[in-house]
Amino acid sequence: MADEPRHVHVVLVRHGATDWSEESRHTGWTDISLNADGLRQAAALPAPLSRLSFDAVYCSPLRRARTTCELAALADDAEFDADLREWNYGDYEGQTSADIHRQRPGWSIWEHGVPNGETLAQVAERADRVIARLRAAGGTVAVFAHGHLLRVLASRWIDQQPLLAQHLNLYTASVSQLGHEHSRSSITVWNNTEHLRALG
Repeated sequence: MADEPRHVHVVLVRHGATDWSEESRHTGWTDISLNADGLRQAAALPAPLSRLSFDAVYCSPLRRARTTCELAALADDAEFDADLREWNYGDYEGQTSADIHRQRPGWSIWEHGVPNGETLAQVAERADRVIARLRAAGGTVAVFAHGHLLRVLASRWIDQQPLLAQHLNLYTASVSQLGHEHSRSSITVWNNTEHLRALG
């Protein structure tokens, strides 16, 4: 990650809302669909994204990301990448933080991980592989994926430890952008949801 970065502009899109995301349930590899709110959110994405011309599109293979990519009118050119799947939450899949805190007071996914799932380091390894492909591709690239994965990816993009991701909130159907300032990787836009304001 210390090599001189190639010119690449990355647009990160978190998928639209699901029943589980609205209930604050940990949704990892469970392949659930967008709900009505998520469909409306995803349908609002062509407006901000149509201002850009994409050289490549990468998408998680999970249904909620694929549908978001489709409604954003970019699925025809998408490459589906298993490294873009959400964190595997293991035994905590489908549980809320409140559920987990009843079993493990003071628990944090960032610091304590999940039993029978992925570690933060493993999620970061996947993010690093995605970043290597993005930098090799160059140009303007869209990435459709999931909240925790994208937060880790952004942290690694700027050469920081993945634990930085705990400080980066990311809303459903938000648009963020990664780029460069001079020779340094940078986060140029984060968690933009202006396109969703008309939805109420």
